[in-house]
Amino acid sequence: KPMLLEANKISIDDVRKQQILEGDVVITKGTILIKADRIVITEDKYGFQRGVAFAGKNGLAYMRQKREGREDYVEGRAERIEYDSNSEIAELFHKAWVKSGEDEVKGDYIWYDAISEKYLVSAGEARTPSDPTPRVRAVIQPRTKGSEPTRPAGKGERLDLKGDGSLNVPAAQE
Repeated sequence: KPMLLEANKISIDDVRKQQILEGDVVITKGTILIKADRIVITEDKYGFQRGVAFAGKNGLAYMRQKREGREDYVEGRAERIEYDSNSEIAELFHKAWVKSGEDEVKGDYIWYDAISEKYLVSAGEARTPSDPTPRVRAVIQPRTKGSEPTRPAGKGERLDLKGDGSLNVPAAQE
């Protein structure tokens, strides 16, 4: 898909396949939105792009991507965000935060695979001796509210299924 680039300054080097965007940068490509103070984009020989977004003095870099087959988004913030369009992997460094639906994770480093929707979150190390021990924080919501059984079924026990009875199963063919 085409990429829309907005910035106060854009430097394009077609030979090196590199674009440097500076000052209130906004990039939109398909359902991906990235905002940062500075972004460096490189393109490999196959046309895949890798972007590195830097927060600058004004806060954190930001990214948002629509989740495949859903009507919600994955959002992330960090001092630096690296995104690879080939693997669809985002890496967020320092003061990292990612929200997917109602789930949230925070840490010093977050690796997120948009295809498999998997995370790796690391607390990092204390930056000064007076800092408390770093920790990862996650809030994970239940996937289907009210669908958990009150107890596991026993061996050979008949299960009573709940619902409106609208499940239509075709008869076995002989």
